[in-house]
Formats: sequence, structure tokens, C-alpha cells
Amino acid sequence: MTNILVTGGAGFIGSHLVEALLMRGDTVRVLDNLSTGSLANLAPVARDVEFIQGDLRDPDIVARAVAGSELIFHQGALSSVPHSVQDPMTANEINVRGTLNLLLAARTAHVRRIVVASSASIYGDNPIVPKIETMAAEPRSPYALTKLATEQYACIFAQLYDLEAVALRYFNVFGPRQDPRSHYSGVIARFCTNALHGKPCLIYGDGLQSRDFVSVTDVVQANLLAATAPEANGQAFNIACGVQTNLLTIVDLLRALNNRSIEIVYKAPRSGDVRHSLADLTKSQTLLGYSPRVSFAEGLRQTFAWYQQDLM
Repeated sequence: MTNILVTGGAGFIGSHLVEALLMRGDTVRVLDNLSTGSLANLAPVARDVEFIQGDLRDPDIVARAVAGSELIFHQGALSSVPHSVQDPMTANEINVRGTLNLLLAARTAHVRRIVVASSASIYGDNPIVPKIETMAAEPRSPYALTKLATEQYACIFAQLYDLEAVALRYFNVFGPRQDPRSHYSGVIARFCTNALHGKPCLIYGDGLQSRDFVSVTDVVQANLLAATAPEANGQAFNIACGVQTNLLTIVDLLRALNNRSIEIVYKAPRSGDVRHSLADLTKSQTLLGYSPRVSFAEGLRQTFAWYQQDLM
């Protein structure tokens, strides 16, 4: 049994991680300000979790949350690219200063290891695929820049202090509990709910743009592996499925799952959108032992079924 802190543990990814940790018998504390997370995400395990409502920008609350923890999973962040463009100061305060508050508290409390959530957005709009961890970072938004700073701060702390750190660069994560009403929710959450409500799916461009979609189940798996992998300390890893899927394919699969037609409304391509994204998983497979277990089709089936149940 391990004492673990999950920041952002009431969010989409964080709540799945909390459930997995509890299932293996760990003691879990959650720090979340509920700006985007929800206590409803933790409802099934609420009695088994110590919940602290607080902000990463408050060093006193962060220190209280970290106290006694052996391991930290850092999921808390302002995750909106548009929000970061409109308000880069807040994005920096939450994602960079908040992470530094957490790292300082972890150092003081003698935490063994921290696993931080980074993002494939740090690669920018470089058209070369697959993305390999050795590529130069080319962030194109304040959000992406803060994620790069997050992982680099963590890795520098691993070099300078007695605190192990691992950064995971998530690609396009999807799955149950992703909020389709959020301005920065994934396209799959929006497509699933639109299909169930008989609304059209909105596509910017021709729909042939592709992404490397990864199930939240595999993201949780990657976090658990990163917590113990002996050679991972001080390094960053791609976390994805390793397969490209375009938007038209998603709509076709949803038509089959929904057993009815789905209208597509095409809009002009959005400036700055990356055409294709794909992760090279060699490093994460070799050093973490990570291997995607959920195919895109199966992950989409599970996700669609959850949204169906949520409507009932």
C-alpha cells in the first residue's frame, strides 16, 4: 500500500487514475479546485478518498496535500489552448507556478517520485510523423509552452534533488467521463453526444486530418508504469496508441454503433490545426514497458456506451 496524491483527481483522466489506484489497495488523496473537475467523477469512490479542494497556486494548500505522500501523479492543469491564448498569465500561474509549488513541496516532504502530465502539443505543427521524443519542441500556444515548462521543471528537479520525476506526453486522450460541454473537450466526446442527440458532427476541413487517439485506460496504465520504471527517472515519454485515425473514420464507426445516419457539417479549416499526428512509442515501450491494450475501435465502443448510459 502506498500513500499517493493525485492533483486534478476529480477530472477526466485523474478520476480514472484514482479508481485504478484504489483498486490495487493504495491510499489516495486528491487535490482539485473543481474548476473543470467534478465531484461526480469521484462519486463511486468518494468514501475511499481524502479530498482537498484547493488550488495549485496556493503553496500552503499544496504543502498540506503533499504531506505524507510517497508518490504524486500531477494531472491538475489549465488544459485549454484557447483559454491560454486569451489569458496566458493565468495559464502560466496554474501550469508553471502551480507545478513549481508542487515540486518544492514534494522535495520538502521527501516524496519518492512524481509523474507529471505533459502534452504532445509541445511538438507544435511540425509535419513530420511519427513524433519522437528527441524532436525539438516547437510549442505554438501558451498552453503548449507551459506543458514544456512543466516537464522540464520536473526533469531538472530530478537532476538536482532527491526527487524522481517522469513526464508523460499525452496525445489525444478519450474515454468515459470526458465532458462534451467543455470548450476544450476532445472531438470524440462531442461526436458521441451529437450522434446520440441526432445532431450533426462538425468537421473543420475535409475530415481526413488524423490524430493518434489513446484510451484513458491506456493513459492510466502508462502512469502506473511510470511510477515504478527504474530507468524512467528524469525523462519524458510519448503516450498514445501508435495508430492514426481520421475524423471521417470516427463518424463511420459511430454510425455503426448508433445504427443510424449521422450528418456531417463541413466548415473551413481552422488556422494552425495540425494535419496529422502520430506517436513513436519505442521509448515508452522499452523503458516503461508500455504497450497500448485498447484498440481505437474498442475504446470508441466503450466510450459511446458510457454516453448512452449517461443519457438514460
